[in-house]
Amino acid sequence: MRGLIAEIAVEKTAVSFDDLFSYLVPEAFKDKVFEGMRVLVPFGRGDKMRSGVIFRLSEKEYDGRLKSIYSISDDGIFLDSEMLSLALYLKETTFCTYYDAVRTMLPAGLSLTFEEKYALSDSYSTEMLSDTEKSLLEQAKELSKSKQAEIFALPQNKELVKSLSEKGVLVKSERVKRRVGDNTERIVSLTGADTSELRLSPKQKKVIETLSEAGTASLKELCYLCAVTESVVKNLEAKGIAEIYEAEASRAVSENAVPTARLSDIVFSELQQETFDGIKKLMESGKPECALLHGITGSGKTSVFIKLIEYAEKSGKMAILLVPEISLTPQTVGKFQSLFGNTVAIIHSGLSLGQRADEYKRIRRGDAKIVIGTRSAVFAPLKNIGIIVIDEEGEHTYKSEMSPRYHARDIAKQRCFRHNALLLLASATPSFDSYSNALKGKYHLFEMNKRYSTAELPDVKMIDMRVEAENGNRGNFSEELLCELKYNLMKGEQAMLLLNRRGYHTYANCISCGKVIECPNCGVPLTYHKVNDSVICHICGFRKGMPKSCEKCGSRFIYQSGTGTQRIENEIKEYFPNARVLRMDADTTMSKFSYEKRFKEFKNNEYDIMVGTQMIAKGLDFENVTLVGVLLIDRSLYAGDYLGYEKTFSLVTQVVGRSGRGAKKGRAFIQTFTPDHYVLELASQQNYKEFYEQETAVRKALIFPPYCDICLIGFSSSDEGSVKTASEKFFGMLKNEADKRKDIPVIMLGPNMSGRINGSYRAKIIVKCRNNKDFRDMLRLVMGRCYKDEAFKNVSFFADFNGDL
Repeated sequence: MRGLIAEIAVEKTAVSFDDLFSYLVPEAFKDKVFEGMRVLVPFGRGDKMRSGVIFRLSEKEYDGRLKSIYSISDDGIFLDSEMLSLALYLKETTFCTYYDAVRTMLPAGLSLTFEEKYALSDSYSTEMLSDTEKSLLEQAKELSKSKQAEIFALPQNKELVKSLSEKGVLVKSERVKRRVGDNTERIVSLTGADTSELRLSPKQKKVIETLSEAGTASLKELCYLCAVTESVVKNLEAKGIAEIYEAEASRAVSENAVPTARLSDIVFSELQQETFDGIKKLMESGKPECALLHGITGSGKTSVFIKLIEYAEKSGKMAILLVPEISLTPQTVGKFQSLFGNTVAIIHSGLSLGQRADEYKRIRRGDAKIVIGTRSAVFAPLKNIGIIVIDEEGEHTYKSEMSPRYHARDIAKQRCFRHNALLLLASATPSFDSYSNALKGKYHLFEMNKRYSTAELPDVKMIDMRVEAENGNRGNFSEELLCELKYNLMKGEQAMLLLNRRGYHTYANCISCGKVIECPNCGVPLTYHKVNDSVICHICGFRKGMPKSCEKCGSRFIYQSGTGTQRIENEIKEYFPNARVLRMDADTTMSKFSYEKRFKEFKNNEYDIMVGTQMIAKGLDFENVTLVGVLLIDRSLYAGDYLGYEKTFSLVTQVVGRSGRGAKKGRAFIQTFTPDHYVLELASQQNYKEFYEQETAVRKALIFPPYCDICLIGFSSSDEGSVKTASEKFFGMLKNEADKRKDIPVIMLGPNMSGRINGSYRAKIIVKCRNNKDFRDMLRLVMGRCYKDEAFKNVSFFADFNGDL
């Protein structure tokens, strides 16, 4: 038989059997289907409906057993030839499945789902029914139609429902729908009911007390603040004490923006103009180009981006601007929308599914010409790209830690090559890989080593905390930093304090027996959060109330140590009771638009001091900030990762650069127990070149990137023995294969057990190699053999290039 055959990437396939699966295109769809279209297909022995994407179409011979496409999506959302090529690139370079690659490119709100419901037939006979079937029917008759559908959908009723359907008692209806996400937010408030006569649990009382003070709160925030689950709040709703209702969350993220400033008002310095002219010349070449813009903090790189994007737009082309953190998006978007209006679209994970879907459709229609967002925005469906800018390109957030494990820079290169566009990498602390390529002439290098206008780099001072301790000060603040904070408050100027650890105390243990309060899933110490008097695991999210006594020996003497942002916030308020303190970390930025709201308040001088984690270190521009303090930075220096020094240098350089960005001179104070460490000294001087030379000398001697690539092969299982056995066997198989191929040089380290995370034991193998096709083919061959090996039956494993170790 001959027909039109579609080769389709199907969702939820394991890597071990992932492929493009062949399906027959029914006659009714022949004139409608095309490559890149989303479809619904029956998959597996049970013919369960799954979403898929057509990769290839061709007329060919087939046997009669070939399954047919069930449904197609004709809503205008599809993958074009460029996106299909990128999916194949991701499949080849990151060892993901076809559909993993597809899923990364499409907003979750646009995925297809199949829904089947059962309802009672209008007429049926019960004569041939079993007792259990009759019992289910009697139960269903007393319920509404929606409740009946819920009963029939229960897994334990699956066989009964199938039998009743075959006997004509139940009627099945099928529907294909698109998951567009929820554009509402669940809000909780008190009803005003009298609770004096009710018996309430301590957790319920805490929820009532919090709502009495706050008035309303989102359900998510309320659960965090009170350290309770949603069921506690829902029980209050059932008692009539609280009500939960849906409040609309706007999905028009950027559609209604209007310009409020003029591009002509941007005035370049001589250095900015020179840089702009040089990069613009690359854009005019009509060829794919890559440039690195290395500029110190406050040098005016953003203004150069804006004018280059304006040039692209005037040339009839489109642009993508990537930023490393969601926290940077509001300020960046605000600046661009004030200049470009509603031609700007936003893509990042902080948007609801519906918002992301709507922004995607605006881009696809061509209504948006400029896309700003985090890592995933690199896949924005723009049709004629002129420039892609990756700001703070050295940040490791551009590397995905989940399948597909891609780097945004690599995807941007592929897209620029296809569109003959410019890829502009920019940072005060570029990645070693990019700076090395620039020095070798593979990238064009532009440098901006002066701050814009009359602004100067801040004066930076190291404070030796060993001396403070010798003088009897064992607190978190040196006397000098406290004096500087007091001086700033007197002058009405703002300060920023960086501590890259959230929570209150980071460690708690019993004084009597030494038992540490640990996460039962990960085995790491739990962090104490004073806001809700609970201990939380920052890895898997496990939480519980702070124990009043030791769970092992019963002692009531629990010692807490370590410092997080909550503790620093409290201490600042104790030192300066009248100071207005803003804390910015993952705990205070849960709700939508919290970044935008809080940063705007700080910019409007509604706060005096900002305390935060790394989210406050980069890209922010507050003219009234004249003081920066860096607390407990030594911990990140000795993280045990070859990237530790690079990350610490970048973090300190960036946060110091937040000071003195306006007309006023800035100061920065770095508190450390190792003030002579070359990383901190060079970061305080913003001397990237010297740091690069010293660090690359070490990496060259030890063979680390950029002198090789690092491939991490990770293993996980709930059984520790299985992980150990599998990782050792994989190591032996890969080594044997590498020994046969002398043209593929590798250095293998491991395998090493690496603890337990979320209940799964982990192990890893580190391979120093060259990430080329020959090595990937060899690795893929070994992985394929392992998928068929019994030793890997209950073990998950993956390969990742140049990520965190």
